[in-house]
Amino acid sequence: MALTKEEITRKLLHLFALIMPAGLFYFPRWEFYPYWLSAALLAFFVAGSIIVETLRFRVPAVQALFYKCFGHMLRTEEKGKVTGSTYVVGAALICSLIFWDEPLRHISFMVLTMFILGDAAAALVGISIGRIKIGRKSLEGSLACFLLCMILFYALFPHLPHLLPLAWQASKANMLWIALAASFSITIFELVPLKITSKLTINDNLAVPVITGLIILLMERVLFKTPF
Repeated sequence: MALTKEEITRKLLHLFALIMPAGLFYFPRWEFYPYWLSAALLAFFVAGSIIVETLRFRVPAVQALFYKCFGHMLRTEEKGKVTGSTYVVGAALICSLIFWDEPLRHISFMVLTMFILGDAAAALVGISIGRIKIGRKSLEGSLACFLLCMILFYALFPHLPHLLPLAWQASKANMLWIALAASFSITIFELVPLKITSKLTINDNLAVPVITGLIILLMERVLFKTPF
C-alpha cells in the first residue's frame, strides 16, 4: 500500500505534539514558568478536545466545520470515534500527574517522545512497505517503532541537557535494560489491542505512554534501588 499525502501530512502534524514532552520537562526549568502551568494547559486542551469531539457528533454545523478543516486527515475509523490526538493529549496529562515530582519528569519526556515518534515510524513504514500483517498492523512497522525507540535512547536522550539522571549515566548496563523494556513496551502495546472485556478496549494512544512510563519507574526503583 502506498503512502497517501494525507497520511504523511497527518504524521508531520503529529511532530507538533513534541511540544508536550518539552513543556513538561524543559519549560519548567525557566524560573518564570511553573510546572503546574504545563499540567493546567494540558487539562485545558483535553477539556477542549472532549467538547469539540462531543459537538462534532451531535451538532451538524460543528461536524461540517470539523470535517472541512480536518476531514482529509481522519482515518476511516476516526470518523465515527474520538480522534487519536485527543487520546495523546490525555496521555500527556496523565503522565504529567503521575510523574509530577521533579526527579520523575524525565520519564514523561521520554515516553511521550518515544510514543509520538515511534507511532509515526510504525505507521509510515507499515503502510509503505509492510507485508507481514499482525492484525491491522505490520511486523515491519513494529520493527521500525522498536528500532527508533532504541535509537532515541542512545542517539538523542544522552545528548539532551539535564535529561538523564546521574544514575543512568553511571550504569550503562542498567540503562540498556530500561531502553529494551521501554522500547519493547511501546512496540507491543502499540501493536496489540488492550482489551479489558469483549466490548471495552483502551485506546493505545492513551494507554501506551502511561504503561511504559510506569515500567520505567518500576525498573528505576529495582535497578537503582531507589525507594518506592
